[in-house]
Amino acid sequence: MATEQLFYPETVFFSQAKTKEEMFETVGKELLDQDLVTEDFCEKVIEREQNYPTGMDLSPINPDYEDIAIPHTETDYVKTTRIVPIKFEQPVTFHNMIIPDDTVDARMAFLILNQDPEAQVNILAQIMDFINRLSADEVQTLFTMKDTDQLYQFLSEKF
Repeated sequence: MATEQLFYPETVFFSQAKTKEEMFETVGKELLDQDLVTEDFCEKVIEREQNYPTGMDLSPINPDYEDIAIPHTETDYVKTTRIVPIKFEQPVTFHNMIIPDDTVDARMAFLILNQDPEAQVNILAQIMDFINRLSADEVQTLFTMKDTDQLYQFLSEKF
């Protein structure tokens, strides 16, 4: 990992949202309250998700893995660089980034806040590398966590 910190305890979330839009609105408000994003962030991340879906089917890595999403928006709408992990109480439907007509039921999102346009692809690659590096047991642990402190600790140590 780069020397810069990408996870912060105050931006680790558990979401009871039933839709990605509801999750973006709830988490987006929190991020706005923390002055990490602009007023337009929520609208722009939803708009980008419609045009460039971010759902990832992890079954090619391991058929037992839950699916994830890696949403993000342009650098104009964020004021920091970090990854915001969001665990869902119930699966949230995202369109598949590889096959946009397909959907995935994500159990977790890694929302990228990135103010450096050059680093976007690098952060996406780091997330995929992280998932690939974990053992099946560690992935299972990640998807069953129910506590933000525990999730933050896990990501800080393993990422």
